[in-house]
Amino acid sequence: MPRVFDPKQGQRSLFDALIDASRTFGMTKAILEDQDRKPLAYRDLIRASFALGRKIAARTRPQERVALLLPTSAGAAVTFFALQAIARTPTMLNFTSGARNLKAALALAEARLVLTSRRFVAQAKLEDLVADLETVAEIVYLEDVRKSIGAADRLYALVAGAAPRLFRKAMKPGDIGVILFTSGSFAAPRGVVLTQSNLVSNAMQVAAHIDIDPDWVMFNPLPVFHSLGLTGGVVLPLLVGMKVFEYPSPLHTKMVVDLIRESKATILLSTDTFMGQYARAAAPEDLAGLKIAVCGAEKVREPTRTLMAEKFGPVQLLEGYGATEASPVIALNQPESNRPGTVGPLLQGQEFRLEPVEGISEGGRLYVRGPNVMVGYLVAPGQVESPPDGWHDTGDVGVLEADGALRLLGRAKRFAKIGGEMISLQAVEDLAAGLWPDSWRAVVSISDARKGERLVLVTDEPGAVTADLLAHAQAMGAPELAVPRKIVKIGAPVLLGTGKTDYAAVQRIAEAD
Repeated sequence: MPRVFDPKQGQRSLFDALIDASRTFGMTKAILEDQDRKPLAYRDLIRASFALGRKIAARTRPQERVALLLPTSAGAAVTFFALQAIARTPTMLNFTSGARNLKAALALAEARLVLTSRRFVAQAKLEDLVADLETVAEIVYLEDVRKSIGAADRLYALVAGAAPRLFRKAMKPGDIGVILFTSGSFAAPRGVVLTQSNLVSNAMQVAAHIDIDPDWVMFNPLPVFHSLGLTGGVVLPLLVGMKVFEYPSPLHTKMVVDLIRESKATILLSTDTFMGQYARAAAPEDLAGLKIAVCGAEKVREPTRTLMAEKFGPVQLLEGYGATEASPVIALNQPESNRPGTVGPLLQGQEFRLEPVEGISEGGRLYVRGPNVMVGYLVAPGQVESPPDGWHDTGDVGVLEADGALRLLGRAKRFAKIGGEMISLQAVEDLAAGLWPDSWRAVVSISDARKGERLVLVTDEPGAVTADLLAHAQAMGAPELAVPRKIVKIGAPVLLGTGKTDYAAVQRIAEAD
């Protein structure tokens, strides 16, 4: 039966949507777990949100922005909803982005309080970073807050948990739900202001797009400072009654694979890079319980699909597409109509348009508008720059296929003009991936006095040589202009904390070599 997105479902605050879910699926249903293996039911999550929220409220003001420096965990989810319960705005900090970026983020969001964890800071060796942040903000450790929770706080949480709508601070759908920062793949991160309605709407749009079974279990190793890890890996499962297992790092391949098996996960949230690593490390029985692996943030490579099909045949590998500015999911393949090579149909409730791009004959630059699209960019303290008429320029060039599936050609800025021809850098990366499927690669362009631009391949493939790539291109019928004449070999992939390629760093490597 076709599922229909009802815009009214998005016109709720995050905490009210959580309360609604608890009543729909039962307060005693186990819904949240992490590596500490102490499952929380809806009742536990709501009570914990009130207990922690009461303590945070005593030292903050209504609507104040409060920063979170936390790993993906049950504690991060509780803290996020604790802030929602007391009408404070979570500001998610990317702890991999360095002190300079984090101090800029705090200043931009006007956040004076940072919630973190002693255990996390010690395990991630962030002592120096936190010491630096202490010069501009107050650092509050959640362990200390929890120790201060007394009998009166627990009694309050018990009573509030029984009548949560009476005790939560009312938030309007248009109030800010979170401040996130873009990944910074190509430039400095930007503050993105998303409303309560943006996040709830996007979760409901996905639920209308994929027929989710509340008995499924999601495994989320993606960071909650990233929009996919937050909306896809925290908000969505909790609002649709699907238990989620949170894990703090996608880089712990063996542990992730073991916990996918032990948690009896049905859905895995991942990226192509991490999915390939899990598939190589896992035995067939490790991922036997998976029905769906959703991959976003980067293009899914054919070698990843092939490996998954060979080792874990029944698992549906669904490629999706999104942007922090869209909360983030814009398009997603569906189990009943999975189209490899595309990112699937756009989610319901969105408008789109494709504007012509000079030099590119196919498709156009994608603009989207809908209930999931941000209020705007936080460009200065207290100043938000909204997208014109609500239309967000994704910066991506795509083609809408006859069946409604969106096929991406690449970032508009990731086209190079070589000898008068527009060359997609994504297509060049795909060409290299076909020759060296197990290696990481990134292609950028640098200025060239004769041709205007020149392609550079940066890769961790030790045997990469231009002659082999040229021969492969000829065999595939690709133009010689698409073959980088310069290859820079490095020891390890250059990635952001989200798992995406750090193209700004790649550009510096290519230009310095």
